[in-house]
Amino acid sequence: MTTIRKGACHCRTVQYAAEFPDERLVASRCNCSMCAMKGAVMVYVPVDAVAVTAGEDLLDCYSFNTGAAKHRFCSVCGIHLFHQARSDPDKYAINTATLEGVDPYDDFAIVPVFDGRNHSSDNGGVRRKAGDMHFEATLDEMWPNDLI
Repeated sequence: MTTIRKGACHCRTVQYAAEFPDERLVASRCNCSMCAMKGAVMVYVPVDAVAVTAGEDLLDCYSFNTGAAKHRFCSVCGIHLFHQARSDPDKYAINTATLEGVDPYDDFAIVPVFDGRNHSSDNGGVRRKAGDMHFEATLDEMWPNDLI
């Protein structure tokens, strides 16, 4: 049984639908230079499981270094929606924050981080885990004004 999930960028100019193999989302992050800067929690689906339903003409692409990874983002608001990873170009890594009904903080308290700095394509095919990202809600704590 598959699950269709809709997603969009911040300004909703670019919208998409993605077909997931089941309801459960398995999230991860990466510590490569690009992923570390964008900070997104990602879930993977086959490339052909994603259909852009609006704003395809405003979906832009960024690629660097080997050119294998294709990072797709809205050219209006700049939000990263999904990318084809260098390690698995047959899949899209979808930014969970762009999926309707998914909250990367509430839905994934612990997220494994893969070692993209030492990419498996440059490391004899070995994919390593760099660590885990943890989120613990502390809604009752006040944020110190001197840190703003």
